[in-house]
Amino acid sequence: MEILEYLQAHWAEWLFALISAALGLGYRSVSARLKMEQKKNAAIADGVQSLLRDSIVENYNKYTDRGYCPIYAKESIKKVYTAYHNLGGNDVATELYHKLLAMPEEPREGEQYNE
Repeated sequence: MEILEYLQAHWAEWLFALISAALGLGYRSVSARLKMEQKKNAAIADGVQSLLRDSIVENYNKYTDRGYCPIYAKESIKKVYTAYHNLGGNDVATELYHKLLAMPEEPREGEQYNE
């Protein structure tokens, strides 16, 4: 009888304790999933950044061999570089990007590039 009276008198405290424990477990679960997703997102961002860097280097090599970089290619390279830079990239590819933009947009007079 004493136990029943105790439970009736303190049911709100027990309910609060159970709710607090459930919320604590839920927070730990959500926190662990969030950390895992952050790791995945960082890995994806690093991979995309590497692909964008590779595109810049590839374009640099291609248009350096030609001796010029057409305007349409420069516009495309600008978009690639903007995405690359927004992902934190700022290394050798930045230098190559600036060199690409400084290249002439058409071949020198009398030169013809054969693909």
